[in-house]
Amino acid sequence: MITVVAAIIRQDNTILLTRRKQGQWLAGYWEFPGSKLEDVETLQACLEREIHEELRLTVQAGDVVSTNIHTYDHATIRLVALETTIKEGSPVLTVHDDMAWVPVSRLLNYQLAPADIPVAQMLADR
Repeated sequence: MITVVAAIIRQDNTILLTRRKQGQWLAGYWEFPGSKLEDVETLQACLEREIHEELRLTVQAGDVVSTNIHTYDHATIRLVALETTIKEGSPVLTVHDDMAWVPVSRLLNYQLAPADIPVAQMLADR
């Protein structure tokens, strides 16, 4: 099983979603930004590194807000979503082709990657 960490980045009453570029697996799907956990990293260190690489943001990853397991055709992942705070910068797209600050009540209106849907549902139900 592959562990993937995802950032729940809030601004005002919205949460950041990013869209996967054409040519990538799940191209066109929206997701909470993040990446696979490397063997030597903590969840928080992984997410802070990835958000800096993907969005050029300095962030502080905090507590786990959601964990779920999803099986795709090629792999099973454990998606761990963490509350994440921007410390410095504004998002710059490097591996995604779009981003949106989305009200929690509208997260499920986006074509989310399947593993991200339970996270969005949990946030909407709060």
